[in-house]
Order: sequence, then structure tokens, then C-alpha cells
Amino acid sequence: MTNDMIKDTLKELIIRDLKKLKQEIEAYQNEEKLWYIEKSILNSAGNLCLHLVGNLNIYIGAEFGKTGYVRNREDEFALKNVPRAELVDKIEKTIIMIGKTFDMITEDQLNEKYPAEIFLKDASTEYFFVHLAMHLGYHLGQINYHRRLLDN
Repeated sequence: MTNDMIKDTLKELIIRDLKKLKQEIEAYQNEEKLWYIEKSILNSAGNLCLHLVGNLNIYIGAEFGKTGYVRNREDEFALKNVPRAELVDKIEKTIIMIGKTFDMITEDQLNEKYPAEIFLKDASTEYFFVHLAMHLGYHLGQINYHRRLLDN
């Protein structure tokens, strides 16, 4: 598989999962339940949504799209009761950013070491983007279970 194919696949899958994230957030019948935590469920769907949007906007948008995004990771987990409409707006803007940014990324950039300091030492950009897509899928599944368990 060429890097252009990988780039197009990652763009498609990340956008697909962000659209699914939007559907999950919109599917909560009781908006307050977006922020519920219970027993060993320590992260609410709302906080996971903020975390996913922050993660993609800093590691893809700011680094490669030069969006100027500034991340406050602590707020991703500390903020509560952000209106659903605001969460949906953040997701929609992230979908647009992913589309534009992936269109600008070159094959050479994918092969290079990811430019910012990350916990994955010496990871290529391609490897790190695969990691980000899997991270999105992981938390998306948690949000789906959160909704089905706590929004009844």
C-alpha cells in the first residue's frame, strides 16, 4: 500500500469515526447524561468527546494544518455540562479540519519522524496517525457503551 493510499484511508476512517462520534453525542436522549460518571466509569461521554477533538486538533490540525489550535488537556477532562450543540460544533469543525489537513500532507511527511515531542519516541508520522485513528475508535466504543448503559 502506498503512502497516498494510507493517507486517504486514514482520512476516510477518521472522518467516518468523527461522524459516528457526532451521532453518538446526538443520540443521548437526556443531554445531562453526557456528563454522568458511575461506579468505575470515570470519564463521561462529554469529556471523552472533548478529549478526542482536542487530540486530533493538536496532533494533526496544529502540527500539519497550522491551525493555531492551543490545547488545554486538563479542561478536556475537567469541564462539565458543555452544551451538546457546542460538542457537535467542535466535532463538525474537526471533521472539516481533518479533510483539509490530510489533503495538504505529503508522502514525505508521512515517512518522516513525527515532528512534535510525543510519548512514542521516533515514531513516523504515518505510525502516529494510525495510533490516533485507533485511539479515536477506542474511545468511540467507550462512548457507545456509556450511552447505552447510562442514558436510559
